[in-house]
Amino acid sequence: MEWKADWGLRGRMVLTMFLLFALYIVFIAILSQYMGLFGIVVVMGLFSLGQFFFSDRLALYSMGAHRVDESEYPDLHATIGRLSQQADLPKPTVAVAETEVPNAFATGRSPSNSTVCVTKGLLRSLDDDELEGVLAHELAHVKNRDVMVMTIASFLSTIAFMVVRWGWLFGGNRNRQGGGGVFVAILVSLVVWAVSFVLIRALSRYREYAADRGAAAITGNPSALASALMTISGRMDRVPQEDLREQAEMNAFFVIPIKSGVVGRLFSTHPPTERRVERLRDMARDLET
Repeated sequence: MEWKADWGLRGRMVLTMFLLFALYIVFIAILSQYMGLFGIVVVMGLFSLGQFFFSDRLALYSMGAHRVDESEYPDLHATIGRLSQQADLPKPTVAVAETEVPNAFATGRSPSNSTVCVTKGLLRSLDDDELEGVLAHELAHVKNRDVMVMTIASFLSTIAFMVVRWGWLFGGNRNRQGGGGVFVAILVSLVVWAVSFVLIRALSRYREYAADRGAAAITGNPSALASALMTISGRMDRVPQEDLREQAEMNAFFVIPIKSGVVGRLFSTHPPTERRVERLRDMARDLET
């Protein structure tokens, strides 16, 4: 399969970013009536810079992952290096997380500054072809610059949520002192957070389909990724719940999200595994014919 520009993904990214930007403007305009504009700019600027430049380190830290060299994992390095050449990408930094939850994710603000991380549970669960499929999926995220886009897109949602929390913590005291407008700010930030949450989930689900197609183009073997997804999904059901809860905040970056009940699946950052597998098998049949 030949790698082709995914204009559907690009269109959704542009639309999502435009709508989030519009929400951002409204958000700033209303909050500026109750908070100093300078303070808003400083706080948001610091958060955005921190997310943009340190998201990779924070992601690795939150997973308990560490970067590994070729002497530690020669086969893993060799596979990622070969797939990177096939994807026309610079080889990313390689990291391994000390957890039995079978998963993988990519992080970094650009293809030249990216990291692909796998868990020890994943390395023990997959055969060579399945592992290639998962690694190619993560490299497709890097090639599509998904990590950068999702980091920027989630920025407004994060700030809005923090304002909601701060408002509930300190709003009561300010209201008693005549600052009743703070509750208007809370309401607005809550609405902005909810709308941006839905937009980001919609974009996130589509990017998973795009990364699956990218992985099929890189490896020429869609069936391997389909098999890997089924294997990971089956193994995930046997991982202790406390281990799943510890990693749940990284759902948006994983190759398969951690299940968290009906509500969690409804608002998942990923489409259903069965639907992804079905699409990959359709690609495999198309290649055979």
